Amino acid sequence: MSLARFVERLLQLIPVLLGVSVIVFAMITLTPGDPVQIMIGDQIVTPEQEAAMRRDLGLDRPIHERFFAFLGNAVQGDFGQSFYHRRPVIDVIKERLPATIELSLVALIIALVTAIPLGVLAAIKRNSFLDRLATVGSLLGVSLPGFWFGILLIMLFAVHLQILPVSGRIGYASEIEPITHLLLIDTLLRGRVDAFFDALSHIIMPAITLGLPMTAILMRVTRTSMLEVMRQDYITFAEAKGLSRQKVLFRHALKNALIPTVSVAAIETGSLLGGNMIVETVFGWPGLGRLVVESIFVRNYPLVQAAVLFYAVTYVMLNFFADILYTILNPRVKL
Repeated sequence: MSLARFVERLLQLIPVLLGVSVIVFAMITLTPGDPVQIMIGDQIVTPEQEAAMRRDLGLDRPIHERFFAFLGNAVQGDFGQSFYHRRPVIDVIKERLPATIELSLVALIIALVTAIPLGVLAAIKRNSFLDRLATVGSLLGVSLPGFWFGILLIMLFAVHLQILPVSGRIGYASEIEPITHLLLIDTLLRGRVDAFFDALSHIIMPAITLGLPMTAILMRVTRTSMLEVMRQDYITFAEAKGLSRQKVLFRHALKNALIPTVSVAAIETGSLLGGNMIVETVFGWPGLGRLVVESIFVRNYPLVQAAVLFYAVTYVMLNFFADILYTILNPRVKL
C-alpha cells in the first residue's frame, strides 16, 4: 500500500471519530439524572450553593457550548475533571487502564491458543465427533452471556471448589511495587513467583469469560479457512509430489489459512474492550470497564465520555490496522 493511500485511509477515520464524539456526548447529556443532585445526596444546600456547583462543573452552559468545549479540550488530551473523583479524568483512566489491558491480553492469548488448534483439528477431522463437538462448543461460546458464564465459574471454582479467588487482581499479602503496572509481568520482574501465581489465579476466570466469545469466533474462522485452503490446487499438487501429510498441513495449508484468522483476531480484540465492562463488574476487576459502569450510575459525564471515546478510538484503530495487516499477509488484496 502506498503512503498516499495510507494517509487517505487515516484521514477517513476523522469523520468516524467526530461522529462517535457527537453520539457519545448526546447520549450522555440526554441520560436521565442530575449529577449535581446525585453529588448532593441527602445534604442540605442552598440554591446559591447548588448554582455554584453547576457553574464549577460547567453544567450551567448551553449544550452546544459544552460540546465544543469538550471537543476542543479532547483534541488536546484534556477531558476535564471527574465529577466524582475531583481529579483530572485522564489521571483516573491511567490508573485503571493497565488492569484492563492486562485482562484483554490474557483473554486474547487464551483465545488464540485454544481456537487455532481446535479449528485446525476440526478441519482435519471434518464431520467427525471432534468436529461436531467443536462446532457445538463454538455455538455455545457465542451464545452464552458473559455475566451468566462468569457467575457459573465463580460458583464452581470459587464457591464450591474454593480454588480460585472471587475478585480483585492480587491478594494483599502478594502486593508489589509496580513497574509496568501489568501484575503478571511485574511479579516476575520482582522475582516474586508466589505473587505471580497469586495474580494468575485472580485473572484466570475473568480472562476465560472475556475470551470465550472470541475463542468461538476464531475457531469457526480457522476451521472454515482451513477447509477452503485444503481444497486448493497447490495443496493437491503438494500431496502429489509425495510430501508428508504433516508438511502439507502445517507448512502450506495452515500458513495461508491463518491469514483471515489473524485479521479477524485484530478486529475481535477491539470487541474485548466492549465486553470487559460486564466481566469486570461481575468479577470486581479494578479496570476501566468497571470504572465506566460506576461512573454511569453517578452521572460522571466527563469520565464516561472520555472512556467511551477511548473505546471507540481503539476499536477504529484496530480495524484500520487489521485492514493493513490483511494487505501485508495477502498482497493480492488492495485497500
